[in-house]
Parts: sequence; C-alpha cells; structure tokens
Amino acid sequence: MPQAVSLDEYRNTDYEPDCEYVDGFLEERYVSKKRHSRTQIRLAQWLASREAEHQHVVLIAQRVQVSPSRVRVPDICLVVPDDHDEIAQTPPVVWIEILSPEDSWSRIQTKLQDCQNFGVRNIWMIDPYSNQAWVATPATGPTPVDDGRLRCAELRLEVALEEILPKAPKV
Repeated sequence: MPQAVSLDEYRNTDYEPDCEYVDGFLEERYVSKKRHSRTQIRLAQWLASREAEHQHVVLIAQRVQVSPSRVRVPDICLVVPDDHDEIAQTPPVVWIEILSPEDSWSRIQTKLQDCQNFGVRNIWMIDPYSNQAWVATPATGPTPVDDGRLRCAELRLEVALEEILPKAPKV
C-alpha cells in the first residue's frame, strides 16, 4: 500500500524519476521508453527554437500545482516568461502529454480534468506508438488531430506530427 506523503515533503524532495502528488500520495509517471523520449526531445527542441516567436518559456517535466492537494508534471509545458516559481503556481499556456503504452485513458482523463479545472486552456496529447494526437481546449474537450497538425491558435503555433514523431523502427 502506498505511503502517505505531505505536500511539504513532496515539494522538498527530488524523486528519480519524478512523480506526481495526488491527494497525499505519490503517483508514478510512465516515461523513459525510447519513442516517448524521442518525441519529447523533438517537440521540446521545435518549441524552444521558436520561443522568440511565441514568447513563452518551454519547460520539460515541470512540477505544476494544479490544486491544493495535487501536483502534476507535464512532459512539456509553455509558461509565461515571468513565471519564476520552482513549482509552477499558474496554469501553463500549453500543457503537453506524451503517452506511453502503460497509460490508461481513464488516468489521462483524470489528469486532463485536473489541468482544465486549474485553467489550462491548451492541452496536447500525443501517442508516439500509434502516431495519433488530440488537442483539448475548454470549448472542445479532447479532439482527435485528423489532419496531422497540432495547433494552438492562442500562440499561433502549428506543427506537423511527422516533424516531431520519431520514425518507426524497421523490422
């Protein structure tokens, strides 16, 4: 049975790999597989190379306190340049989740709901194993990306999935 941890203990402890804090308990994040990692790096590089255009800071695995009892960790997020909190206290402008084979849709939906309740307006979910993606906004909820392009109208961002998804291994 998982051991209860205080929010202060979580905030002051480094975990390897980092985990999320949900209602007093640590929740494992599914990461560290090659397709997940390569997608995260490729997208973070693409976004970082355009920071001057979209005028937001790109962060990887940034802790974000989405409620008094929950701290979530997006794979990538874009925050305003003057957000200097070690654990973000304001909603990122874009929150990006790169799915792993172990992720369940119910777990993703819970995290998505936490983000939207916190005020995140743009959420991208990318599955590098199926080459699928979804964009969620408060107006639409999760919507499949049918044309192969992730978009954030608010920041005038648009990226083709083929630019960020690693090529499938040859068998």
